[in-house]
Amino acid sequence: MGTSFFNNQTSITEFVLLGFVAVKSGKSLLTILFLTMYIMVIMCFLGNSIIITVSLLNQSLHTPMYFFLGNLSFLDICYISVTLPKMIVDLWVLSPHISLLDCAAQMFFLISLAGAEGFLLASMALDRYFAICHPLIYARFMTKWTCLQLTAVSWACGFFNATLHTALTFRLSFCRSNVISHFYCDIPPLLSISCSDTSINEVALFTVGVLVGFSPFFFILISYSLILHAVFNNRQKGHRHKAISTCISHVTVVILFYCSGIFTYFRPTSSYSLEKDQLVGVIYSIITPTLNPIIYSLRNEEVKRAISKLLIR
Repeated sequence: MGTSFFNNQTSITEFVLLGFVAVKSGKSLLTILFLTMYIMVIMCFLGNSIIITVSLLNQSLHTPMYFFLGNLSFLDICYISVTLPKMIVDLWVLSPHISLLDCAAQMFFLISLAGAEGFLLASMALDRYFAICHPLIYARFMTKWTCLQLTAVSWACGFFNATLHTALTFRLSFCRSNVISHFYCDIPPLLSISCSDTSINEVALFTVGVLVGFSPFFFILISYSLILHAVFNNRQKGHRHKAISTCISHVTVVILFYCSGIFTYFRPTSSYSLEKDQLVGVIYSIITPTLNPIIYSLRNEEVKRAISKLLIR
C-alpha cells in the first residue's frame, strides 16, 4: 500500500468497514435489512422534500418556525446521504472497502451536519421561547435577518467542529489495523485502531463536544424550563394546551438526537465495540433523520393543511 498524504507514518490507504461483514444472520436477514433501509431512505427524501416544497410555496408557512424546519429538513437529507448509500452497497457486496480520503470526507460531513443540527435545534427552541414567553416582541426579534444569522452560525459551528476533529483524527497513524468496527467512518472506531497516542483526540472529543454539543443542549433545557414556567402560570387551559402541543415534537426530536449522540461520543474509546454500538449507529445516522419529518412536521396541522392544498392543486 502507498503512503497517505494525511500522515507520513500511515501505511494504510483504505479501510474495511466491518459492520455488515460481521452480521451472521444469513442472506435473508440482510435482504430484509436492505429493504427496510431502502424504504426508510425513500420516506426521508419524500417527507423532507414535501416539507421544503410546501414551506416555499405556502405564504402562511413563511415564518421563523418553518424557516428553521425547512433547514432541518434539508440538513436531514444531506445527513442520511452521507452514510446510507455506502451502507446499502456494502450490504450487498459484503466487501466494504473505503479509501482513506473517502473515509475522511464521510466523517467530516457526518460530524459537521450533526453539529449544525444541534445548533439548529437550539435556534428552534429560541423561536418557541419568544413565541410563548414574549409574544408581543416576537415579530420584532425573530426577523428574517435574525433567522438567517442563527442558521449561518449553526452551519459554521458544525463545519468548525468537523474540521477540528477530522484534522486531529487523520494526523494519527493507523498501522495497527485497517478494519473499522462500524458501518461508517466515525471518530471512536478510528481512534480504537490507531497505533498513535490518542489522548489529545479524546480530550478534544470531550471538551469541544461540550462546547459544540452540550452548549446547545443546555440552552434548549433553559429555554424549555422558562417555557414550562410561563405555560403553567397561564390560567387559560386552551392557551396552555396549544403552547405545549407546539413544543412536543421539537422535544421528541431533541431527546432522540442527543441520547444517541451522547452514547456515541461521550464515553471512553476503550468501551467501543461493534456489538454494542450497531443499533445506536443506525439510530443516530439513519432512523433519527428519517423520523424527524414525521415526528416534527407531519403531525403539525398547518403543514397538513398546506400539503392537502398542494395535492388538490
